[in-house]
Amino acid sequence: MNTSSDTSNSSSANSISEQAAAESQAAESQAAESQAAESLDPQQTTAEIAALAAHLQRAGIMWLPRPNQHSTEQIAARFPVGTTTQLRSSDSGVSQSNRAQVSPDSAGSNPDSEPPASHKPAHSHKPAQLSGGVSSTANTNGSPQPAIKRPTTNRPSATRPAARLQGVSAIQTTEHEYSGDPQPTDQRTQKLQQLAQAVESCTLCPALASCRHKTVFGEGNTNPRFAFFGEVPGEEEDLSGRPFVGKAGNLLTKMLQACTLQRDDVYILNTVKCRPPGNRNPEGDELSNCRSYYQQQFEMLRPEYIVCLGAVSAQELLGTKLSVGRLRGTLHRYFASKVLVTYHPAYLLRNPAAKKAAWADLQYLMRDAGIQIPKR
Repeated sequence: MNTSSDTSNSSSANSISEQAAAESQAAESQAAESQAAESLDPQQTTAEIAALAAHLQRAGIMWLPRPNQHSTEQIAARFPVGTTTQLRSSDSGVSQSNRAQVSPDSAGSNPDSEPPASHKPAHSHKPAQLSGGVSSTANTNGSPQPAIKRPTTNRPSATRPAARLQGVSAIQTTEHEYSGDPQPTDQRTQKLQQLAQAVESCTLCPALASCRHKTVFGEGNTNPRFAFFGEVPGEEEDLSGRPFVGKAGNLLTKMLQACTLQRDDVYILNTVKCRPPGNRNPEGDELSNCRSYYQQQFEMLRPEYIVCLGAVSAQELLGTKLSVGRLRGTLHRYFASKVLVTYHPAYLLRNPAAKKAAWADLQYLMRDAGIQIPKR
């Protein structure tokens, strides 16, 4: 009889323990769901989903799965828009009008950027000049020394916006102006030719030097108001030694003409002067080896505006890893030059829906420059 009683008591205790554990687990699950409901912003989530859908459509995905009605109702019940938004606004003391609002329409007008380039961010400074006009970092033996790193103290302390769909504050790479006085056009042209010869003999990147046909230094007006800064040469550029001469180059020419500009009015150059194998993005050491070359070009040219075409040139010049979509829409600063970031023409050929955003960028540039664009 004692044994049976002990067994019964033990069974009851186990049952009570299991019930308590189940109740504790249920309470933890309910608390987690409540916390998730409080931490999510329904309007922000809706805007980001709309932006993702627009990006998928631009990428060629013309369909999306149909939502399950029952699941939609369950989610709507768990995350009531009005209640959650009001609670979070009152707790934080911030009015609803100050919250980051991004509508699906505005998200569509700012398409997601090109995939960010995988390289180390640049931290460069103005190149040191020799008496001959060509920097000590680039000699006739094609052995440029590493570019001097530029300070980063003048960048915004917090470049991450409140919402992932918003742009960022203007990035200023340095407070300094270009060193010295501008050179006369003839002298500037001569020094650019000397630098181009140094680039032709450069062999710092064995993978690039071994497979290139020609280096692509740059071309155009040596006293430009606008400089267009691309990424790397393509196949046709590698064969001709000229920047932007393929299909992407034809589109760039049309973009310039739409802004009442011709190729001879601007200067066009690339971040890296040799074509990477397979048209891949340049590696970090390849960017570092070419950094002093484009720095010296800008030092001689001193354009009023630099237009970065694509993620590679924008991230390299501004020393950031942010995407084109986050950097566009703002005039940044490189020494005395204003910097505008927009999509690369090759990206526009692959994603025609992004042309509207690129055209908006160019219109913004022309307005700031005081140039009237004829109505289309």
